[in-house]
Amino acid sequence: MNQTHKNMPTNRNNGSLFTKIENRIATVEFGHPASNSFPSELLSRLATEFNKLSANDKVSIIILKSEGEKAFCAGASFDELLAITNAEEGQKFFEGFGNVINAMRKCRKLIIGRVQGKTVGGGVGLVAACDYAIATEAAAVKLSELTIGIGPFVIAPAVERKMGVASLAELTLAGTEWKNAYWAKERGLYAKVFETIPEMDKEVDILSANLASYNPEALLDMKRILWENTNHWDSLLVERAKTSGKLVLSHETKNALKKFRK
Repeated sequence: MNQTHKNMPTNRNNGSLFTKIENRIATVEFGHPASNSFPSELLSRLATEFNKLSANDKVSIIILKSEGEKAFCAGASFDELLAITNAEEGQKFFEGFGNVINAMRKCRKLIIGRVQGKTVGGGVGLVAACDYAIATEAAAVKLSELTIGIGPFVIAPAVERKMGVASLAELTLAGTEWKNAYWAKERGLYAKVFETIPEMDKEVDILSANLASYNPEALLDMKRILWENTNHWDSLLVERAKTSGKLVLSHETKNALKKFRK
C-alpha cells in the first residue's frame, strides 16, 4: 500500500518537506528556494520526520534527497545567522543541524543519501550522517565556516566519523576550496559517484529495493553497529552549538558577516 505524508509549509520561506512511503521505502525530500538551505523550522521538521519514520513498522529504508537538479544543500539559513543577537539564540540556531544529525543517528532505519549537487556546511554534515550516500559528479563539498569566524563544530563529529580527522582538517582549514565528488568518495563520504542524475537514481532505486527486502532486525542490528560509541553525541553536539553560538557574536565574526548584509 502506498502512503504519502505531505508536510506543507505555511510559508515557502520556511522551505518544504515531503515524505513518500512505498514498498517499505520512505523517500524524504526537502527543499528551499535558496539552494535548498535550511531555516530552523525546516530542520526541526526534518528531525521530527526521522523520529516518526524510526517508529514506523511499515518502513525499512529511508532515502534522503533534496528538490531540483542543482545544489543538494547550501547549509543553514544565512538570514537567520545574521539575525542572531545573543548567545542563547546562537546556541539554538546551531543546535538545528545537531538535532537532525542525532535524529539520523538514533533512527532505527538505515538512511541512504541521494546527493545530486554541491553541498556546503551543515549539508555536508547531513550527508556524513547518512549510512550510505550516492552522488553525481556535480556533488562537490565545502566547509567554509572558518572564513566567517565560526567553525563546523556541530557537524564535525559526523564528518570525522565518516571521513577521518585528516579530511575534516583539509575541508575546514581550506575553507575557500571546493572539493570534488571523487575527492569525497576517496575519503568515504560517498560510496559511489555517477556522471548523471538518472544513473545515480537507478543505483539508489536498486540499493534501496534490495535493502528493503532484507530482514528488518538484521538491518537494525547493522545500524547499531555502524553507530557504536556515539551515544555521547546528545550532549556533545549541544556543547558544540554553545561554542558556535558564542563565536557568532564576536567582533571578528560580525565584521566578516557585514559584507553579507543586504
